Amino acid sequence: MYDLAEVLPDADIEPGTNLLIAGPPLTGKREIAFDILASGANRGNGSIVVTTKDSADKVLETFTDSLDAGIDSNVGVVDCVTKQRGIGTVDDNPRIKYASSPVDMTGIGIKLSEFLQEFYEGQGLTENRVLLHSVSTLLMYSDLQTVFRFLHVFTGRIQSADAMGLYVIDSTAHDDQTMNTLKQLFDAVIELEEPADGEEPEIRTAGLSS
Repeated sequence: MYDLAEVLPDADIEPGTNLLIAGPPLTGKREIAFDILASGANRGNGSIVVTTKDSADKVLETFTDSLDAGIDSNVGVVDCVTKQRGIGTVDDNPRIKYASSPVDMTGIGIKLSEFLQEFYEGQGLTENRVLLHSVSTLLMYSDLQTVFRFLHVFTGRIQSADAMGLYVIDSTAHDDQTMNTLKQLFDAVIELEEPADGEEPEIRTAGLSS
């Protein structure tokens, strides 16, 4: 079973669950996702981040800052940003694999599968958490149908690997039809509401049992 850290401490998440984290900008979606990822890493879970917004170096810095002191985590990053920006020549290494851009969904899927295989077979990690940040960036580069097909395959990989998938989306960047279409792919949704001045964002959930 997986947990959702301090975000929803009473929730028990079955292996193979895909969870959408949705909300407006500046409601802490990314922080929540990294907290859930780090909670698993602190317990010895494998962690994989597919980043379509930040470079792998920035992701690893954020992830490391979220961990308990002294934790040596098993983490892999699929970086879909650096090659697109053309910042020198980059090669895959044990912690980072590069896709050419957020449009390269076939490449992203291959790199994800490579990490899952390495964690399972190479390191014996049977519990793995996978974060995709962010679905909104994919929708900037590709149409809804293409992203839906990609996520259908992606969520299927998570399910078959008994992993937990976390997916961040800016709910205000897309119309209701797009959001409702995408929500069909996920087992549960954490939705963050726009906070009142000086207050924490309200969290609503669907599909989660404690």
